[in-house]
Amino acid sequence: MSLLEIFDPKAPPKPIGIDLGTTNSLVAVVKNERPLAIRDCDGAAILPSVVHYGPRGEVVVGESAKRVAAEHPRETIVSVKRYMGRGADDPETKRLGPYSFDTPKDGEPNVVRFRVGSRAVTPVEVSAEILRALKRLAEDELRSVGGAVITVPAYFDDAQRQATKDAGRLAGLEVLRLLNEPTAAALAYGLEKKQNGTFAVYDLGGGTFDVTILVLEDGVFQVKSTGGDSALGGDDMDRALAEEMLRGLGRAPASVTPGEVRLLLDMARQVKHALTEAEVVDFESPLPPSGDGATSLSVTRPRFDELVQPLLAKTGLACRRALKDAGTRPEELDGVILVGGSTRVPAVRAYVAKLFGKEPLADIDPDHVVALGAAIQADLLAGQGQTEEVLLLDVIPLSLGIEVGGGVVDRILPRNTTTPAAARATYTTQEDRQTGFEIHVLQGEREMAADCRSLARFTLRGIPPMPAGLARLEVTFRVDADGLLAVHAREERTGIEQTVEVKPSYGLDDDTVEQMLLDAIDHGEEDLAARKLAETRVEAGRVAASTRKSVAADSALLAPGEEATIDAALAALDVAIAGTDASRIQLRLDDLDAATKDFAGRRMNRAIAEAIAGHKLDEIERTVEHAKGIEKAHEDKPLPPPPMSR
Repeated sequence: MSLLEIFDPKAPPKPIGIDLGTTNSLVAVVKNERPLAIRDCDGAAILPSVVHYGPRGEVVVGESAKRVAAEHPRETIVSVKRYMGRGADDPETKRLGPYSFDTPKDGEPNVVRFRVGSRAVTPVEVSAEILRALKRLAEDELRSVGGAVITVPAYFDDAQRQATKDAGRLAGLEVLRLLNEPTAAALAYGLEKKQNGTFAVYDLGGGTFDVTILVLEDGVFQVKSTGGDSALGGDDMDRALAEEMLRGLGRAPASVTPGEVRLLLDMARQVKHALTEAEVVDFESPLPPSGDGATSLSVTRPRFDELVQPLLAKTGLACRRALKDAGTRPEELDGVILVGGSTRVPAVRAYVAKLFGKEPLADIDPDHVVALGAAIQADLLAGQGQTEEVLLLDVIPLSLGIEVGGGVVDRILPRNTTTPAAARATYTTQEDRQTGFEIHVLQGEREMAADCRSLARFTLRGIPPMPAGLARLEVTFRVDADGLLAVHAREERTGIEQTVEVKPSYGLDDDTVEQMLLDAIDHGEEDLAARKLAETRVEAGRVAASTRKSVAADSALLAPGEEATIDAALAALDVAIAGTDASRIQLRLDDLDAATKDFAGRRMNRAIAEAIAGHKLDEIERTVEHAKGIEKAHEDKPLPPPPMSR
């Protein structure tokens, strides 16, 4: 006999935590100081992340949608999380799958649109349907739902995070915070065990992989480093098995219909699950064979382990880099926490144990732990519960900066900076009479803008015409607790300012994040050389232009033969600038400095004599201070002018 829960109509709405997963999703709440997964009337806590769009506009979510996926493969969206924040031309949209996509028209944002019957839906809309179903489930249990904490992979970029937040708002949820999945898992694990130390969180879900190195110390969760792949998970294991089945059937992937693809992937998932317990799985293929192919197929666990080994090796690269970034060796870890349904695969657990040199901790359900941590964080943010106070310190996965003169990247917030974070830098103009700044926001680890990912561009106009180097632009980057970036630019002399929330139209493709870091290592020396060349060229061009302007303005101060010497030094500098040797440019700059030294001295003496004539000592001191300010402005890095700025 079960007891009835008494409902208090005056009680405030309960905050919830949501694990919006690739394969399955959950919603949890803190009750009596403990996080619990909310279950439906059948006692199931897990909601399949599957959405079916019917011919009359009806939308079905969860297990019912999953059952009709094979019959209606194009109208039933599975694993939509892998498409969040992605472009229509991303590789993920072209992989083995039954979907039909609309091609963006001219002027339309480059986002994925699934064609489902007579309508097109975006991943944000599909995810919103899953979140609505979770919200209804929570309302059935709690009567009234407050704000929600929604978890995201740690390696989700700005576009993917923004898409997730938009889906939450579309579902009618007040999104309190986006929380990184590994941090949520550690939060649930750390509070449950009351254990301090340094941990690795290995999170392999249906469609994403994250690894996070963090320190748990007396309620403070500080992330030291993070890594991963936003397009790697159990779905890829299913695809590898499905391709193995096709080989057994003697059929080519091109011969498979969308409905057969869904049947094949569903069977592959069933076989994968069965291999968790069994050494061999015999089954009948749902597809007819071709030629000498057989319908009775068999897969052994060793063969499956062999198929998934390349996928596990990719996770290993990310883990080793995360350890290096954190300055931690595997033997210094106090434990490895497993998160995500794909960590149930024996090959995964064996690989993790070998990689870190210790058996992983998995005594909290890896399918539930992320949602439980999200519920704890929601309870803390809402200030309703008596849960032990904690502080979460996440990090930025990739460096953020802007393009400066010569196409060089100036990093403002380096990767693995603790969030929330803010930093500012000051810049100046590159050309005389420049009346605006083009601010190009970038993400990545390379030295040159062309090698990094462009997040946004905007222009700050209305700057009064001034000589190059006099304007002072202060650029501030702020990354909030959700990992979303805002950029504020202000010209200090005029007070003109602008703030932009960076919302790129789509996210990184499958391998971009991984490749960014690898390229930064592989091309480190040549990147630094390219940066030095670009910066030296910009400085040399500025000095040459200033020198020519001074010679033209004060030719009367030139000594006999001095102009010819300066012209020769300028010509040699122009030749060096056109070349690719930064050292040679610097040598020619030194030659020009020597050639203009006496001329510059005479100009300075004349300027001082004119400045002090008829003035008092205190006025002269103020003039000197102003000159120091101008000199400091020349030390700021120049930004290129915007198109048509003059």
